[in-house]
Amino acid sequence: MSGIIKYVNESYYELKNHVTWPTYADAQRLMVVVAVFSILLSLAVFGVDQLFSGVIEQYFNWVKS
Repeated sequence: MSGIIKYVNESYYELKNHVTWPTYADAQRLMVVVAVFSILLSLAVFGVDQLFSGVIEQYFNWVKS
């Protein structure tokens, strides 16, 4: 148990004294970048899913006939 407490204390010390946090403006800008790329990635995955589902549907229609 003392190992966990030591780990938490050292982690807190690192975060407080050795991490350079971004400014509020930088954090907002980076959040917008992440949001845009997340939306683009989700649209790309949706497009590939629709393409493959159409191909599979055509294949099964071909096999059925």
